[in-house]
Amino acid sequence: MVSKHNSPSNRARSPLSIFIVLCLCCFFYVLGAWQKSGFGRGDSIASEITKKTDCNVFTNLNFETHHNDVAIVDPRKPKAKVFKPCDVKYTDYTPCQEQDRAMKFPRENMIYRERHCPPEEEKLHCLIPAPNGYKTPFPWPKSRDYVHYANVPYKSLTVEKAVQNWVQFQGNVFKFPGGGTMFPQGADKYIEEIGSVIPIADGTVRTALDTGCGVASWGAYLLEKNVLAMSFAPRDNHEAQVQFALERGVPAVIGVLGSIHLPYPSRAFDMAQCARCLIPWTSNDGMYLMEVDRVLRPGGYWILSGPPINWETYYQTWKRSKEDLEAEQRHIEELAESLCWEKKYEKGDVAIWRKMMNDKQCPKKSTNICKSNDSDSVWYKEMKTCITPFPEANGANEIAGGQLEKFSDRLFAVPPRIAMGLIEDVTAESYQEDNKVWKKHVNAYRRINKLIGTTRYRNVVDMNAGLGGFAAALESSNSWVMNVVPTVARNTLGVIYERGLIGIYHDWCEGFSTYPRTYDLIHASGVFSLYQNMCKPEDMLLEMDRILRPEGAVIFRDSVDVLNEVRKITAGMRWETKLMDHEDGPLVPEKILVAVKQYWVGSTGNSTSSDE
Repeated sequence: MVSKHNSPSNRARSPLSIFIVLCLCCFFYVLGAWQKSGFGRGDSIASEITKKTDCNVFTNLNFETHHNDVAIVDPRKPKAKVFKPCDVKYTDYTPCQEQDRAMKFPRENMIYRERHCPPEEEKLHCLIPAPNGYKTPFPWPKSRDYVHYANVPYKSLTVEKAVQNWVQFQGNVFKFPGGGTMFPQGADKYIEEIGSVIPIADGTVRTALDTGCGVASWGAYLLEKNVLAMSFAPRDNHEAQVQFALERGVPAVIGVLGSIHLPYPSRAFDMAQCARCLIPWTSNDGMYLMEVDRVLRPGGYWILSGPPINWETYYQTWKRSKEDLEAEQRHIEELAESLCWEKKYEKGDVAIWRKMMNDKQCPKKSTNICKSNDSDSVWYKEMKTCITPFPEANGANEIAGGQLEKFSDRLFAVPPRIAMGLIEDVTAESYQEDNKVWKKHVNAYRRINKLIGTTRYRNVVDMNAGLGGFAAALESSNSWVMNVVPTVARNTLGVIYERGLIGIYHDWCEGFSTYPRTYDLIHASGVFSLYQNMCKPEDMLLEMDRILRPEGAVIFRDSVDVLNEVRKITAGMRWETKLMDHEDGPLVPEKILVAVKQYWVGSTGNSTSSDE
């Protein structure tokens, strides 16, 4: 008897069966790989669920994420370290601009007012307290004119600058009438005057630099013209001037023109000004004016009001001789000519120069040209007495470094540095793709926290700004973003300025050049991965806590392992946190961690031990 398994018909079907089995195996292998890639149907469902989640981080951080980051607890591992409050004497602590440390450095060229950060053994490992009675700042635009006294309890400027209308004390608030040393009748009138020469109102001028800004009223009123000013002033005897500026919702940092370069790229600003900033422009063979020239765009404007302009009227008030002031102005005129600047206006207290568009327009060619090939490499680099060369231009009317669109068209136009191939591994196509990605990310943030994009988050800092996509997607009159390009990252700050945004170079292993409680929202995308093995995450998080306002928010975007480590540290920092899936679903390894800083104020007897 012949077995049925050995029949001819079954033998004929065996190759076909094997073929079908192989096809099925290949099909399921491809299907599995497709779903695992983050584009499968299962992940699209998870993505839709994520999109429909209505999460306000202020009222509900106690929801579970799709990603389960709870590991098996090892009883041998220590609990999260709890950080105690610092003593109340550190309420306005600025690590790299502390007065006691500053006085150990030379006063020559304002070196003692530059950044001098504490060594590792002197770093504070405690939480900087808010002053007693601290309140959430007034919303913009009211904050431009009013600041809670409890937040910045310093009255000295109301006395020192009373006749100049810097600031007035009224009840439990400070009022800012908009005056300044050179515009006691108001910054708006001053801006109106310079606007008769400089095209401020039509988007030609978007970025500005205020050297020695006081309480930044010039920058505050320029915002009405959609002009973003980067204002800086040292931490000196004019107590809390930069702190006032930031409390008003105006961009500002602690800084000074001293011996090292300003932390900005070349060709960053459309306009710069000195309104009695007391910078000795003719000292060191004009080195300070050469630094302004470095950061001023071809075709940009420089405004000088104050000594020595209009010396004939003020020489007695300034307690200087006519001869001395006349010689100083003549020297400034000569320096401006050597920089290839053309004087466009002088009337009363104001003089305005315009930088030529390229070196072909210069009536005199300077031989004192800087030899460095990278005028954007400036972090802690000493200034030299030399002139930054113009980029090459093909014709007499071509703008060296590239033509910029008027704002707001320039926000998403391809920046000249990218169009010319000056940014490694960035093309026009990858730039446009980056913009799409960040629009998607910011939309996801807004679904998580509906206050993003409102005046509740007026002052925003992006710790790792890249090409500025986050700030561009967030752009509105309700907020402004300080775009930080870490010194260890690819140098893209020039691109950010070409988009009509502002920012600064910084190393996050050190303290930021600002006062405590100056930012409402911190965005930290990839910054902890970037700084792995460079500095302690604990130090970076304590610095974030210092600059973040009570009830301010933080958005981290990083790998899940990094964020779990961050979350473990923040558990001891009086922050509430929630780990969430990437907007594309739970299979994407990059996650989002949202955090809110709790409200608390200092009290006597707080710990200041660096060992806590």
